[in-house]
Amino acid sequence: MLERRFQLREHGTTVGRELLGGVTTFLTLSYIIFVQPGVLSQAGMDWQAVMVATCLASALATIFMGLAANYPVALAPGMGENFFFVYTLCGAYGLSWQQALAATFLAGVVFMGLARFGLRSKVVNSIPGSLKTGIAAGIGLFISLIGLEYGRLVVAHPATLVQLGDLRSPVALTTLAGLILTLAFYALRIRGAIL
Repeated sequence: MLERRFQLREHGTTVGRELLGGVTTFLTLSYIIFVQPGVLSQAGMDWQAVMVATCLASALATIFMGLAANYPVALAPGMGENFFFVYTLCGAYGLSWQQALAATFLAGVVFMGLARFGLRSKVVNSIPGSLKTGIAAGIGLFISLIGLEYGRLVVAHPATLVQLGDLRSPVALTTLAGLILTLAFYALRIRGAIL
């Protein structure tokens, strides 16, 4: 039944391989279940409601992607957008989380309209490659900084924005151990080292 529905043999895979891939993908993305509510609650959202919404939206979107498109991709919120939502829209611009959600919804409607009429690819292709790379790098550095702050390796400082945290604290030591272990696994070319 599964073989016929998803054309597993045609795609060179098996039920077992897909189950292993699904479990691995879930474990890779499961941090979002806890991190997203933690981040969005800083904007005033209810932690438990965000957690339930995250689980439901991710599950439904992933199931829909598998059934409608026959594409084995897990869909879940992007952490870059969460940080932009909390620290830029709600923080820097002073919007309430309700206003920021309304703006996000409207942006989504506009984006869907652009995609529907073929304008999305024209807009994306009009952006210079160097700017795309710079935006991606900037978002990556921003998320890295937030991770270093959560890991207490750096802390806020009024004069220099950040300074080195207390590297003797349990949180900082755990973060350092995780980073060193990840780098060691990566250097040894162990598959899934970053996980």
